Amino acid sequence: MTHVLVLGGTTEASALCAALAEAGIPATLSYMGRVDRPKPQPIPVRIGGFGGVPGLVAYLHQHQITHLVDATHPFAAQMSTNAVLATRETGTPLLALTRPAWQPGPGDRWRSVPDMAAAVAALIGPAQNVMLAIGRMHLAEFAAQPQHHYLLRLVDAPVQTPPLPHHTVVVDRGPFSAEADRALMLHHRIDLVVSKNAGGTGSVSKLEAARALGLPVLMIDRPDLPPRAQVHDTAAVLDWLRR
Repeated sequence: MTHVLVLGGTTEASALCAALAEAGIPATLSYMGRVDRPKPQPIPVRIGGFGGVPGLVAYLHQHQITHLVDATHPFAAQMSTNAVLATRETGTPLLALTRPAWQPGPGDRWRSVPDMAAAVAALIGPAQNVMLAIGRMHLAEFAAQPQHHYLLRLVDAPVQTPPLPHHTVVVDRGPFSAEADRALMLHHRIDLVVSKNAGGTGSVSKLEAARALGLPVLMIDRPDLPPRAQVHDTAAVLDWLRR
């Protein structure tokens, strides 16, 4: 009997869970639980890590998982790598449900950097108003460039004050509109936008707003991952499961 494990925490994962429930395919969603008010799901949910590759291998065996779908964030490199290694060990079929990466277009002023450390290093120089659109996990790294005023848009209010001398926190949950992001950038007099290349439509509005305002974007490339099969839509996952 089919039992799908979905590694989630993304909009795409939620859409897949809804499709699996509608199709009557037994599945469990697993995510790290870093959001205070997670979206309710129509399938069973587990929260937290597995304990590395050995823990994930044990879970796959214990719960008789027949298929694993990695629908985590494109920057969840450790979890995605663990999924590849664990499924190789157990022989469990693996498919990644990913978002195509964003590509610069006419009018974009992008500078690409390979990782978070390179993004921090790229901010050396005079003080600017920087929209730091990277989530909350890496904020402390930007304390190495304390001269800037950082605009932080977070899904949940931070439990502890971000370790940045000059910052403003906006608590909001996407999807956002280009018009609203343009107004936000104008209000805070943003000079530069720092973004992960997450792809998808939920947060592309900040790039559309930056383009409209002629603002530069410091774009952080996705991490390298081991080779794996991947698709970009829910229908393709369902086709894969039915095959």
